Amino acid sequence: MKQQRMMIHGVILGVFCLGFAFILAVTDRLTAKDIAARALEDRQNSLSQVIPDSIHNNNPVTNTILMKDGQGNEITVYRATREGKVTGVAYEIFGSGYAGKIKLMLGVDAQGKVLGVRVLAHKETPGLGDKIETKKGDWILRFNDLSLGNPPVEKWKVKKDGGQFDQFAGATITPRGVVRAIREGLEFFAANKAQMTDIDASKAPMKEAH
Repeated sequence: MKQQRMMIHGVILGVFCLGFAFILAVTDRLTAKDIAARALEDRQNSLSQVIPDSIHNNNPVTNTILMKDGQGNEITVYRATREGKVTGVAYEIFGSGYAGKIKLMLGVDAQGKVLGVRVLAHKETPGLGDKIETKKGDWILRFNDLSLGNPPVEKWKVKKDGGQFDQFAGATITPRGVVRAIREGLEFFAANKAQMTDIDASKAPMKEAH
């Protein structure tokens, strides 16, 4: 009797697990499209903030090329085009903050000038490091129209380190990490400008970036 009860309990548990797995699978299939749609909307919103509508007549989300940085990390480059030419690109860059990695989206025009920078994710201290967000201040907007030559590369630092950019009162690590990420993002563009702005690059196989 004891063995029979154990077998019955095992069968019931197995049926329950199968049923639960089935429900999860069905739910995943039903919500996959909605999740993908929201992710696409978020990406389009991020790109619209760093690539002005005035410089393109395409949807940068659908015009992409894949590249690899010097560490072998795959990078998706979103490209804005007008009249058969690439007028701007955008891609994710990463900085090291006080509380961990800071993910940003950088937009650059075909000449290497910053079109815009926006924070996508971070864990910085509220009231201090979170001033990198546009809803908390205009600090991140000060990079618009700058480039590797404006200011000179050696000035792409916070003022505490001898550079041009302001740090926050009580928080230097966060802006230092962002400034460095943007500078490295611009260096990435400069090293790979030809491929990024080649209108036919999306038809070619992925290349390793320098």
